[in-house]
Amino acid sequence: MTAPPGYERLVRPGVETVARATLAGPVDAALAAGSLYDYAAHHPEARPLHGRGVAYAVPLPDGETRVVVRRSRHGGWLAPLTGEIFLRPTRAPHELEVSLRLTREGIPTPEVVAYSTYEVAPLLRRADVATREVPDALDLAATLDRDRDPGAIRGAVRVVAKLLARMAVVGVRHPDLNVRNVLIARDDNGNREAWLLDVDRVWFDAPRHPRVREANLSRFARSARKLREREGLPVGDGEMALLAALAREEEEALP
Repeated sequence: MTAPPGYERLVRPGVETVARATLAGPVDAALAAGSLYDYAAHHPEARPLHGRGVAYAVPLPDGETRVVVRRSRHGGWLAPLTGEIFLRPTRAPHELEVSLRLTREGIPTPEVVAYSTYEVAPLLRRADVATREVPDALDLAATLDRDRDPGAIRGAVRVVAKLLARMAVVGVRHPDLNVRNVLIARDDNGNREAWLLDVDRVWFDAPRHPRVREANLSRFARSARKLREREGLPVGDGEMALLAALAREEEEALP
């Protein structure tokens, strides 16, 4: 396990951690609870966030840095068997590499503050990832549920289209792109923008290849349809058609 520039390794018995060098002390203090996830789950200020399992928004022991800590878990039909057990080195190192590359490419994604892996057996480990909390942000599903005005929905579709266009230009493929792992936040100028979450399975295809945009759009549309049928998400075929058209326009306009 190597640490990229700006990060450093922390080693405890059976635990391997890579953390932002400026936050290595608070991360190491959090690990005194046994794991980053245990620290977060039992913190008196923990705010649970529900997705694939429960993540927790908490402050680190420095009292200033707010993070979201989640336990890595498998999805899909094998999830009941594999659960949270991964072959070493787990997906966490890849997630850190991807998040750093996305940031360099101008695609908003929460900063990975640290990850830790914990030995289960000689080749098997669990993993926790702590990302910097994005203030005053909601995932797209919660954003749409909060404000169902048609104008607000179209506005959200536009910022998601910009994200999809940036992803296509870079060649970013997200095999689990859905309405809950797109975050709506404010940029430095107060304008809404979409952030990409759960990037542990993201990979990079050919930049600007049509299959990249179409694959991401298709995956996102399937997610929206499921939530519309199951929970009444206020996004129909018209909004999905608008998203596809805007994503193509935005992609063509990008250098």
